[in-house]
Amino acid sequence: MARKWNQKEEELIYKELENLYVKKNKTIGEVAKILSLGQSTVYDRLLRLNIKPERFKKKKFNNKRNDIFVPQRYSANLSEFIGVMLGDGHLTLTQVTVTLGTKEDSYAHYLAKLVKKLFKITPKIIKREDKYNILYFGSVVVVDWLMSMGLVFNKVKSQVRVPSWIFGSKCFVKRFLRGFFDTDGSVYKLKFGVQVAFTNRSLPLLESTRGGLLQLGFRPSNISKFRVYLTRKKDIAGFFEKIRPANKKHLKRYRIMSKSWDG
Repeated sequence: MARKWNQKEEELIYKELENLYVKKNKTIGEVAKILSLGQSTVYDRLLRLNIKPERFKKKKFNNKRNDIFVPQRYSANLSEFIGVMLGDGHLTLTQVTVTLGTKEDSYAHYLAKLVKKLFKITPKIIKREDKYNILYFGSVVVVDWLMSMGLVFNKVKSQVRVPSWIFGSKCFVKRFLRGFFDTDGSVYKLKFGVQVAFTNRSLPLLESTRGGLLQLGFRPSNISKFRVYLTRKKDIAGFFEKIRPANKKHLKRYRIMSKSWDG
């Protein structure tokens, strides 16, 4: 059983907790760290002093945070981020996540900078045991906002498509294609050339992607086996010139393969 405080001790502890937990709106974890106490001890003291724990008032309750910015207008950066999310992105009720390959460390940091430009927050990047890079940040507000533009929890089941506003600007289309290609695209060596491909199991998303390529003057293939691709040498050279992928793994493969391209 906890030791009973004398009146002076109780007054001091009450003022201390009232100042940190109520007035400064610190979380129990933050108060515990400041006072060098366990979180359970802080919680018990709040109850003993009749200070009602009000987790819902804290800044990061259920990731409802007030330290994050939601863009007020459409932009090229947002278009690219939408492309990333429709590629390797994933939404939960409270979190935005992008899963990247084992050799995409530099691209993960590129995306972190893009996220910071858009939402004024630095996301976390971790490596799983299998060496995959995971970029993520929590925000109910951002999740709801992205879903209001048409993003979904399950892209294949919902057969997601590209938000229509992106096609109102060629600049937006280019940046969308960059984000989507960087995360869900690939570069292949063919017998007589090189091929750029977009692969996804959402057909409306592939249809939108094909429409964007056509809008920029490319001649993409029809959808085949959940893929849309470019094969003409002029198209592929133009793609890397206009879209300027940011993922170094694609650039490296293209440079190596194009050296021996005689098609």
